[in-house]
Amino acid sequence: MINRLSLPLLVLLAACSATTPIAAEPGSSSWTFVAIDGKPPVSSKTSLTLSETRIGANVGCNGMGGDLKFEPGRLVTSGIFSTMMYCDGLMEQERAVVELLEASPTFFIEGDRLGIKSDQHSALLVKKRD
Repeated sequence: MINRLSLPLLVLLAACSATTPIAAEPGSSSWTFVAIDGKPPVSSKTSLTLSETRIGANVGCNGMGGDLKFEPGRLVTSGIFSTMMYCDGLMEQERAVVELLEASPTFFIEGDRLGIKSDQHSALLVKKRD
């Protein structure tokens, strides 16, 4: 039987045992896209790199990047740029990633997975192995 004094303790223990994504700063790291807006990347040559002050990405053709500042659970970006070559079959995903980065998206890190989300776009990435 649970008395009234032990109920708050049980709630606290349940909250501590729940698995929640970590919204930590990833520091200098390299990632590979595994999903862009819920679909696999069109190209197998994708990357996202993060440093303390810069973000860079490639979805298979054009390079993109800009300034980066970490806030709790958010990648605050500015000055996002992209090269402008036409790449058959890649443009939709490249446009989605540029728009995602420009939106100063929320992010989470869970083990070797990185999730990035804005109001309109999302991406799931895995950490590159050296």
